[in-house]
Amino acid sequence: MRLTRGVEVLGRFWTQVTATVPDLSTTVLLAAAAAAALLVLSPALWRPARHAVTIAHEGAHGLVALAAGRRLSGIRLHSDTSGLTVSAGKPTGLGMVLTCAAGYTGPALFGLGAAALLAAGHAIGLLWVLLGLLALLLVQIRNWYGLWSVLVTGAVVFAVTWWLPPEGQAVFAAVATWFLLLAAPKTVLELQAKRRRRGGAPDSDADQLARLTRFPALFWVGVFLLVDVGALVLGARWLLT
Repeated sequence: MRLTRGVEVLGRFWTQVTATVPDLSTTVLLAAAAAAALLVLSPALWRPARHAVTIAHEGAHGLVALAAGRRLSGIRLHSDTSGLTVSAGKPTGLGMVLTCAAGYTGPALFGLGAAALLAAGHAIGLLWVLLGLLALLLVQIRNWYGLWSVLVTGAVVFAVTWWLPPEGQAVFAAVATWFLLLAAPKTVLELQAKRRRRGGAPDSDADQLARLTRFPALFWVGVFLLVDVGALVLGARWLLT
């Protein structure tokens, strides 16, 4: 009896997660894009919102490190919106290059994947995917601020999935998707601005890639920007058409 009841509960949960919602109108999608742009362009809002990008950035490092066969030692998120992902394995080679390159391209690619799910009507499923990824990230966090940051982000997403109707969840998912797509290129521009200052950023992902490959750091900054802008253009096309 308990097994049957458990199967029924799981079945209802799966039905809810995989349910599709009506497509958002172009007006609503553009309003969501405007709200996301406000988060990115407003200095007062960008500072707290940037923590979400850091979570995606470090999470991308961790996912690619595991996919490349490296051993993930832990992830730290800091109050100044910086982060650190430590993995063990061969210090050079393709796996290390891909791991370093994942940080500044990860948020945009996450946003592109979110745009694909949202365009297919799976806004509810998208939010549960985000919750699953945050749960996986949580077990790798190695400092208190990082733990707090991921828990708060997860609590916000969970509250949306628990209390908002499907249409409200779709709007929240749209704002989150646009935010990732728009924020990713800005972080690359911030990286280059930091590199141009006195002292530069010798430990940045781009500078680490320069030491791992024959290409200069500025080349990798260009690669990051090209991927992020490409994801923004393609994601916007999927969402609006």
